[in-house]
Amino acid sequence: MKRLILTFAALLVLAGCLSAPKPPTQLTAPAKFQVNFNTSKGLIVVDVNRADAPIGADRLYNLVKAGYFTECRFFRIVAGFVVQFGVASTPPVTKAWNIQIKDDKVIKSNTRGVLSFAASGDPDTRTTQLFFNLGDNARLDKVGFAGIGQISKGLEIVDSLYAGDRELPDQAKIERIGNSYLQKEFPNLDYIKTATITVLK
Repeated sequence: MKRLILTFAALLVLAGCLSAPKPPTQLTAPAKFQVNFNTSKGLIVVDVNRADAPIGADRLYNLVKAGYFTECRFFRIVAGFVVQFGVASTPPVTKAWNIQIKDDKVIKSNTRGVLSFAASGDPDTRTTQLFFNLGDNARLDKVGFAGIGQISKGLEIVDSLYAGDRELPDQAKIERIGNSYLQKEFPNLDYIKTATITVLK
């Protein structure tokens, strides 16, 4: 009986290893590429020039290639300011990618339609959360938020995302519980169905 229990436990460990998220990849992004966010409201296309923010561009590229944004909710919308997203649909995936990256020098300003990484407020704390600027937020440049891309298609989609819950979703709960929390408490949130990369010449 003891031998059977040990064998069963070993199988459980093996199954856990097989289902665990793969470690984040660290590929260098192309010089220019597009991110195609296919959302519940329509397509949002973001043009990225790696030279504007190479560290952030590399992280975004790797997140998309890994399928990180599938079923990812737009959980925070402040009218005229930002649309925030970037917590994965399941906690294990969020945890696997919770690796901080260095800040980029601010070259691209946080004007309307620009995509930037969120941070905790301290230097070098960017991980996976991003935001679309809904207005001219150039004041964010002074505190280190480097724009990494510009919406070239679908700005009207961003403007139409469900904003009724404003800032009510609890970010800590999203990270700890995942989409099951949001689907139960905030079922109207729009989300990313899939995200893909198009390399530009």
